[in-house]
Amino acid sequence: MATGAGNGSTATHLLGTLTSSFSGVESFLYKVLLAAVIFAAGLFIASFVRSIMRRNVAPRLPMHVYKPLENVTFYGLLFFAGIAALQPFGVRLSSLLVAGGFAGIVIGFASQNALSNLISGVMLLAEQPFKVGDPIFVAGVGGVVVNVGVLSTTIRTWDGTFVRIPNNEVFNSVITNYFKVKARRIEFTIGVHYNTDIDKALEVIKKLVDDHPFCLINPAPDVFVEEYADSSINLKVRCWAPPQVWFATKVELQTRIKKALDEAGIQIPYPQLDLHIISSKTEIPVRLKREEGEGGAPQAQ
Repeated sequence: MATGAGNGSTATHLLGTLTSSFSGVESFLYKVLLAAVIFAAGLFIASFVRSIMRRNVAPRLPMHVYKPLENVTFYGLLFFAGIAALQPFGVRLSSLLVAGGFAGIVIGFASQNALSNLISGVMLLAEQPFKVGDPIFVAGVGGVVVNVGVLSTTIRTWDGTFVRIPNNEVFNSVITNYFKVKARRIEFTIGVHYNTDIDKALEVIKKLVDDHPFCLINPAPDVFVEEYADSSINLKVRCWAPPQVWFATKVELQTRIKKALDEAGIQIPYPQLDLHIISSKTEIPVRLKREEGEGGAPQAQ
C-alpha cells in the first residue's frame, strides 16, 4: 500500500511539472507572438512613412541627399518598434528611453553644430533658393555653386578657388541668386567732353545698344545725361540682358561704345583742371622830396 501511494505521489508531481512546463511554454509563445505583432505593426508604420516620403519628399531632393534621409527615418522607426517588441519580455520601454534620453543629450551637445547644419541642409534642399551651377552671393562669398550637401555648400569663386560654407551659415544669410531672374540690368557711365554734341553722342550710343543681340527690347534700353561732372558730361547707359550672358554683354558693350565714339569723333576726356592766373599791374606812386639845407640828391618817399 505504501508503494502504491508513493507511485501516485510521483505521478502527481510529474503531472504538475509537465503542466507547469506547458504553461511556461504557452506563456513564452504568447510573448513571442505579441512581440511579433508589435514589430509587424512598427514595420507597417515605417513602410507607410517611407512610401509617403517617396511620393512627397523624393521629388524635391537630389537622390544622394534623399536616400540617407529615407534610411534614417525607416530604420529609426524599426529601431523603436524593436524596443517596443521587447516589452512583453520584461524589458521596460521607459527605462530604455531614459537611458537613450541621457545618451541623446550627451550626443546632442557633442554634435550640435553638425545637427544644425544637417537640418539647415535639408531645408535648403527643400526650399531650393539655388541649385548646382547657379551664380550666387552668400555669406560674403560670390561664385558658382558646385555642390549642395547635407552639411555644407561648396562654391567655386570668381577667381577659381573652392569655398566650403556650413549650411547653417548659408541658411541664415542673405542669398543673392543671379539666375533666378529672367533678365538682369547692365548699367555703366561714360564721360564725354564738354565740347561734345550731346544729341549726337546719345544717338551713337543708343543705336549701338539697340543693335546688340542680347540687349532686350522690353524693358527698352535707356541712355541719358546723368550729371555734369568736373571734367566731363557723364552719360548713363542702361539695358537688360539674360543672366547667362550678362557679364559678356556688359564687357562687349563697353568695348564697342568706345570704338563707336572714336569713329564719331567724340572725345572721352582725361580728368583736367583749368587754372586761370590774373596778373596785377597796379602802379605804386612815388614822390620825390628834397631835404632842406642839404644839397644832396632828392629822396624818394
